[in-house]
Amino acid sequence: MRFNPFSADVRRDPYPVYRQLREAPAHKVLGMWVLTRHADVRAVMLDRSFSAGLIPQLIRRQADRHVRGAMGPIERLATKSLVFTDNPAHARLRALVNRVFTAHAVAALRPAIAAVAEELVENAHRHGGMDAIADLAAPLPLRVMCDWLALPDGMRVQVGQWTHAIRFLLEPGLMTGDDLTRVQAAVEEFAQALAGEIAQRRAHPREDLISRLLAAETAGGDRLSDEEATFVCIMCFVAGNETTQALIGNGLLALLRNPAQHLRLQARPDLAKGAVTETLRYDSPLQLTKRVATRDVDQIRAGDQVLLCLGAANRDPEVFADPDRFDITRNPREHLAFGHGMHGCLGGALAELQAQVALETLYRRAKDLRLLTDQHQWQDHSLIVRGLKHLAVAL
Repeated sequence: MRFNPFSADVRRDPYPVYRQLREAPAHKVLGMWVLTRHADVRAVMLDRSFSAGLIPQLIRRQADRHVRGAMGPIERLATKSLVFTDNPAHARLRALVNRVFTAHAVAALRPAIAAVAEELVENAHRHGGMDAIADLAAPLPLRVMCDWLALPDGMRVQVGQWTHAIRFLLEPGLMTGDDLTRVQAAVEEFAQALAGEIAQRRAHPREDLISRLLAAETAGGDRLSDEEATFVCIMCFVAGNETTQALIGNGLLALLRNPAQHLRLQARPDLAKGAVTETLRYDSPLQLTKRVATRDVDQIRAGDQVLLCLGAANRDPEVFADPDRFDITRNPREHLAFGHGMHGCLGGALAELQAQVALETLYRRAKDLRLLTDQHQWQDHSLIVRGLKHLAVAL
């Protein structure tokens, strides 16, 4: 069985390949073990002997090949972020950040999210249509996070560009020497811009996310340093922006390709929450994630890389009945779109809420919502994220 996640066919529709891959427990492809079954993927995510620290290792190797001298902020970001750390560093950071990313704090953002969604959909409504990616799915999460951080207007223009550059850190194997230089520059510029905001919040706390991160304190009196708070803010954009964009786009495409589900949501926009949850299972924005084994486990040896196919696991018929059917009333609680265990996605609830509000707003406002074409291009700048480049719809 050959598995080439870069191929045009796999980008267009990876699920037939996943179906074949699931017929065997594990495959050695591209120098990695590829796991596709729900039980296997979940087990690795729960097994702390499979480390998430692989990416910092790969970044160091890239730096050694392409850049002379220390990488500075780029290496510190890679080694001090929740996404890339293992315990005990991960547990410490998580304990602090969890005090801010609470269910109550996320729910309180609904009015602000709704205001942005209303503005974007109203603009599309006036024009009779839109590119649902460029005009809704992309600007919504970027604006919501900028608002939550209370970033100044002059800085917001750059945030999207910095975020797009820095997201290469999630896939260091795709970076060239030029990419690495751009990422380093983006990290330095973004960190420097945030440093001024953090200094202001230290002196004059407000109700924004930065102030709350700086105020977070464990029972033992531990707090985030300025640099740690900076990296949390950067990774909020890097890990949450394009994935939320893809969630909204993938969900809308699935709805418009499935007339019965589309009509069901049109009749009851309050079912948007179920539509988002089913999208996470049916067409996961984050398709792949990596771990490295720190001990021998069956045929996997210590030091081996393991590629976890979340998209394949989420269509495993052993867990989900009729898995290739999109059903917004399914309630697939066992999906792994946000990971599982220690590295479960910190911003998952926020991503779900934004996608839910976007679909609710769109379906409430649009009397007639339809695709302008069923020929779609999928982004090709990422191996791990599955999302559309464009999605032309008429309202």
